[in-house]
Amino acid sequence: MTAESRTIRVDLAGRAYDIVIGAGLIDRAGALCRPLLAAPRVIVVSDDNVAALYGARLAASFQQAGVRADSVTVPAGEATKDFPAFAQLMNRLLDHRPDRKTTLVALGGGVVGDVTGLAAAVLLRGVDFIQIPTTLLAQVDSSVGGKTGINTRHGKNLVGAFYQPRLVLADTDVLDTLPRRELRAGYAEVAKYGLIDQPAFFAWCEENGAALLAGDRARRIHAIEQSCLAKARIVAADERETTDLRALLNLGHTFGHALEAETGFGDDLLHGEAVGAGMAMAFDLSARLGLCPAADAGRVRRHLAAVGLPVRLRSIGGDNRRQWQAPRLIDHMRGDKKAEAGKLTFVLVRGIGRAFVSRDVDERALTGLLDDAIAA
Repeated sequence: MTAESRTIRVDLAGRAYDIVIGAGLIDRAGALCRPLLAAPRVIVVSDDNVAALYGARLAASFQQAGVRADSVTVPAGEATKDFPAFAQLMNRLLDHRPDRKTTLVALGGGVVGDVTGLAAAVLLRGVDFIQIPTTLLAQVDSSVGGKTGINTRHGKNLVGAFYQPRLVLADTDVLDTLPRRELRAGYAEVAKYGLIDQPAFFAWCEENGAALLAGDRARRIHAIEQSCLAKARIVAADERETTDLRALLNLGHTFGHALEAETGFGDDLLHGEAVGAGMAMAFDLSARLGLCPAADAGRVRRHLAAVGLPVRLRSIGGDNRRQWQAPRLIDHMRGDKKAEAGKLTFVLVRGIGRAFVSRDVDERALTGLLDDAIAA
């Protein structure tokens, strides 16, 4: 690796893999991936936008390494994560006549990574795949840890599999072409790691978040590295979320997924924006329940708002016409993967860096919080 690259090991028995972080990795992807391939053949899955930007460079990199690279593109956006779109993807992959030594390569953001990972898990009953995430959110969160999935009318990521990649290449250069809104959405997941159990990292985010979003390369690399280190540690200890440890990574997600469901998983609300709003609400609920100092909840809300994340419900969707309703949001929460026996499950906090899982939240307090958030 070059001096500018950082490598993090996700330490899983029999399925360990590296996350490589640095500049220019797409142009080196063929050489970096080739030793891990069962055969010199890959199928690259990307969306229309990312393929236009980086598809040719990635294909050239594989060609230089002596690897045949076919490609499949999918429409950009969350709508690609549903059953009809997934069926189309599987048939288009099969059109290329892959065999069990073919490796899939996900080139794109979280949507592409999720659907490619699930495709790899079920294609020919399982083939290898590699993640090349092209958004900040995917680089710090969705490309690491092996969660794959698609959405249904019942909720987000309710059909999926735990399926680990062979390698993750996080090319920090691609962030220069990312829209500012996408960067902010990814930043919510960066801040999340500090809020879970690293208060010093959240303090670093408060001091450096604006510069990171403005394009400071050193701060971006540091943020990605610290986020991946945190997630790798948790995934290695609880790969399949059999304890509450990995569930802590869902801070803000019970609220966030409900907001996404209510907005139709569309462009009105990006996933990272939903997580940011959800984290603010999780801190507010914790404060309302007497678990967390109100000052900590205020600090979180101020920082997320300062970097441009929509922490107020009326700011979601770009207008004030949306008619939010607490009972509808709670109904979405009942369909969340973490719900057990009809009981809502939340990641709550006792303060910044002190997250925990709760399965006994008073629904009256939740309704009151949502009513206040809707009115704010």
